[in-house]
Amino acid sequence: MSAAKERKDRVIRPGSTIGVLGGGQLGRMMALAGSNLGYRFIALDPTTEAPCGQVAGQIVAGYGDQEAARELAKRADVITYEFENVDAEVAALLEEEAYVPQGSRLLYTTQHRLREKRAVEAAGAKVAPYAEIASEDDLRAAADRLGLPAVLKTATGGYDGKGQWVIRSEEEIGPAYAELSRAGTELVLEQFIPFVKELSVIAARSPRGEIKTFPVAENIHVDNILHVSIVPARADASVLKEAERLAARIAESMEAVGLLAVEMFLTGDGELYVNELAPRPHNSGHYTMEACATSQFEQHVRAVCNLPLGETTLRTPVVMVNVLGEHLDAVTEAVVTGQWLSDAESGLADVPDTAATTGFNVIPKVHLYGKNGSAPKRKMGHINLLCGDVRDGLDFIQQTNIWRNQHL
Repeated sequence: MSAAKERKDRVIRPGSTIGVLGGGQLGRMMALAGSNLGYRFIALDPTTEAPCGQVAGQIVAGYGDQEAARELAKRADVITYEFENVDAEVAALLEEEAYVPQGSRLLYTTQHRLREKRAVEAAGAKVAPYAEIASEDDLRAAADRLGLPAVLKTATGGYDGKGQWVIRSEEEIGPAYAELSRAGTELVLEQFIPFVKELSVIAARSPRGEIKTFPVAENIHVDNILHVSIVPARADASVLKEAERLAARIAESMEAVGLLAVEMFLTGDGELYVNELAPRPHNSGHYTMEACATSQFEQHVRAVCNLPLGETTLRTPVVMVNVLGEHLDAVTEAVVTGQWLSDAESGLADVPDTAATTGFNVIPKVHLYGKNGSAPKRKMGHINLLCGDVRDGLDFIQQTNIWRNQHL
């Protein structure tokens, strides 16, 4: 039997142990969802009592520790990952000594912006015009060809706005190259897309080839960190349908297994450009935990274990808001007291009984990650605001005064 046929037919049954490379909040929520299906979990993470390690077993070791990787392989029936910056040698080792249905090829592709862009183009989706940059002269020539503003990015390692520089004038070209070239990796210059909305779709694919997509999220970032996800996204139905189609097409073309988050830019003329991919559960998919028939975390477990995928129907409008370090104390206080800090509750009328404790037409579902140590801009949790209309959720965020410096 070929390896592809074996993977297609292999099912990891409930009661088995799932190994997770990474012990952060994504692994934690994956373990919590998967335990409902009867799976056990063990994570590999260098941080003692990492978020996932608080609810599952944990091997405390660095991601490049090959002996620790072998220990994970011995203790797990299947291995997945909760972040994409996995050491390539460890990924290859695990493929040899354990069952990793996601494989290392998808990791190899999505770890590098140039490889990722070529894969997206091969799937028939658009990306912003781009150029590979190997020198400051390359950068000047590419900036002249693509025009300014343009975005210079490191090919590897960037997230939450790190490893990138929006170049708005010729005077910034030298400093931008000097700063980003310190990373010692290839650089890529992207034409700036004048988008009107940022959208994302979480697609799931199993080894047997079943694909399902979640409803499109509309994302708003503050300081390059995701602030809120709004579902249903406020865009034409034809745009939302096309976004889901593109995500499914990319997942199929790349033979992804598990989840693939596809982030896109929507332009004023209705064009969609793929910005980034993430081969794992994603911050913009957290809304699924209460708002969809199946959460992204359960779906990821189902996909890597080759179970039938769950339904992705949206059950209620929802706004997901991130809780960063600077918001944690106020959110914790609201959880403890049962009252949300507000300066503007008095102006809201017709509040249903289900939301009487908040004074808003929303039901807040709080998720805190149990991280050791809070810091500004660090993701400490999120809240899913279930609501009759997404405007209610956005009003809640504005008027609780917790996110006072983050305007929508």
